[in-house]
Amino acid sequence: MQWLPRSEVLTFEEIARVARVAHGLGVDNVRLTGGEPLVRAQLPVLVRLISEIGFSDLSLTTNGVGLPHLAPALAEAGLKRINVSCDSLRHDRFAEMTRRDSLPEVLDGMTAAELAGLSPLKVNVVLMAGVNDDEVLDFARFARDTNRVVRFIEYMPLDADHQWERPQVVPGEVILEAIGAEWPLEPASSRADDPAPADRYRFADGRGEIGVITSVTRAFCGTCDRLRLTADGAIRNCLFARDELSVRDVMRSGGSDHDIAAVIRAAVWAKLPGHGINDPGFLRPDRSMSLIGG
Repeated sequence: MQWLPRSEVLTFEEIARVARVAHGLGVDNVRLTGGEPLVRAQLPVLVRLISEIGFSDLSLTTNGVGLPHLAPALAEAGLKRINVSCDSLRHDRFAEMTRRDSLPEVLDGMTAAELAGLSPLKVNVVLMAGVNDDEVLDFARFARDTNRVVRFIEYMPLDADHQWERPQVVPGEVILEAIGAEWPLEPASSRADDPAPADRYRFADGRGEIGVITSVTRAFCGTCDRLRLTADGAIRNCLFARDELSVRDVMRSGGSDHDIAAVIRAAVWAKLPGHGINDPGFLRPDRSMSLIGG
């Protein structure tokens, strides 16, 4: 990882200013992501600044390690929901995949979030063929036993070491077939009335819910309504965008809120019809997921 100088990173006040302008343009939800957002000092201060703007929803995606200490303060500051990334429920495999032996801390973090009222809690699982795809039923059982919403995410070409290959993708259809054979599923929403990236399914016996995010095999670009603001102040209209526009430069050169709004509008209007992962000429973005924000 290449660490940015602090001077290149947006301040809390700059982030809140962009959020306030975006809210005025009709944006109604904010999610704080990373990298790992809990490593940012005084994060509850940022949560409070954004919460006071009046968004319908304010959530956060995290690896969960810091939640036992921070969950109460985040909830008190106005955070509403938490997503925890967890790609294995097996102690040795988790340590191998993440390079840290912290699965117990992650599970404790999930519990801490729920105790602080940050629910419903979602668990994000990126599946890779031959790595952790044998845990599909384990995670489905975890969803049933804990009432946490497990969301299976297709592996995307956003890894920092550029090792992604198409055969590593576990299609959402395969995931649903495996779970449905053990515990029948029924749709919990439809793409027509829910712009969220996950296709949601509930267990037919009423014991919980899962989701699949089919970014590769069944893209949902036509209903995607998300923008991303990177830590260094770039507006991105797609995870896989090759171009981005800087609002940091606008703000630090004395730009007005109207100027910030113009950048956001320009990013929206430049959004392509699709990400093109399955096109022969697809070029992956220069930034990895940790630099874009999930």
